Amino acid sequence: MPGAIQTRRFENPDQLLDMKARGRISIIKMADGTTGMHAIFEPGWVWEVDEKPLLGNPSSCPMRHTGYCIAGRLAVRMVETNIKTSIGPGDFFEIPAGHDAYVDGNERVELVLFAPPDHTH
Repeated sequence: MPGAIQTRRFENPDQLLDMKARGRISIIKMADGTTGMHAIFEPGWVWEVDEKPLLGNPSSCPMRHTGYCIAGRLAVRMVETNIKTSIGPGDFFEIPAGHDAYVDGNERVELVLFAPPDHTH
């Protein structure tokens, strides 16, 4: 319905990527196809070990991420160039596909990620 406000909560996700003791990503889709993700990565989380197998073992993360860091520090590396960027609390970020990442330090990382509707199908 035009003009209707839609609200969703991460406590009731459409999909959950469960990385057991290392963290989780709660995924919600809005009516227009916009996706929101709430990611929690515990100290010791490494993309290569904890998330890569859940995505079918690609050589690097195939997704582009736009988001905001609430807490913790995430080291993100562009695989092709080996350039690392540190993302911390208060950072709004854009990460191209072709990266991997790990939690940098002893603090839990908490991120909120957004993706526009996928109109490729």
